[in-house]
Amino acid sequence: MSTLLGLLDVTATATQTWRGAASGPEGKRAYGGQLAAQSLAAAARTVDAPKAPTAMHLQFLRGGAAGDPIDYTVDAVYDGRTAASRRVDAHQDGRLLTTATVSFSAPLPGPEHGRRTLPADPESLPRTGPPGPAPSLPLDELDLRYVDDGTGDAFVRRLWWRAVVDLPEDPLLHTLIAVYVTDVYLIDPALQVHGHSMRARTHRSGTTDSSMWFHRTVRADEWNLLECRSPAAGRGRGVVTASLVGSDGDIAATLVQEGLIAERDPAPTS
Repeated sequence: MSTLLGLLDVTATATQTWRGAASGPEGKRAYGGQLAAQSLAAAARTVDAPKAPTAMHLQFLRGGAAGDPIDYTVDAVYDGRTAASRRVDAHQDGRLLTTATVSFSAPLPGPEHGRRTLPADPESLPRTGPPGPAPSLPLDELDLRYVDDGTGDAFVRRLWWRAVVDLPEDPLLHTLIAVYVTDVYLIDPALQVHGHSMRARTHRSGTTDSSMWFHRTVRADEWNLLECRSPAAGRGRGVVTASLVGSDGDIAATLVQEGLIAERDPAPTS
């Protein structure tokens, strides 16, 4: 099994409880994209086909240790004929790290829209890797190429990505990979608007809240474009919105993330 697929797998340890593998290395903070992807993987283990994920909302409450496994407890909030809802809490050494709600639905007929004209051929771009250090990611199994455009409020980050390992024909697995990859420095555009970056560590930064809506099937072994902008920031927090566009130009998912972008002065006491 590839390193990437191993990081996205969860193993049952008790009734409605699953364990996700450590991402490593020791001494580093757990990668948020892995917490999100493993939360979704655990929730999906409790839902029958043909229901597939339609939305996930996750709050980051505490940082975790990358070198230790994480336990996920799933609560079956609702099960209907075509829809289901789950709550997932992630714990590590008795500490609550994240809490998430995940919605599932069987496919239903209805109107569809949401297409983009792709701005470039990713094959013509340099293989940049992520926008900063990412020690937990198996970068030999992911092709990441990003291009930044504009300044100030017009700043846009375009991250092209694909998995370069053989993947089974499992739609859920491709969705899990998308959740995992798209968290890479996603809050960074909120700092870039002001000429800063997470990599420079000029500000305290990190994800506090993340939401993702799944519109169409994702193919993780084909090129995908994550186009990101930050519409607003205030009170030490910024918001980033993003569209995940497949190689066919269809918008496969919409993302909204809130994160801390506070100055490194001490927090107010009152």
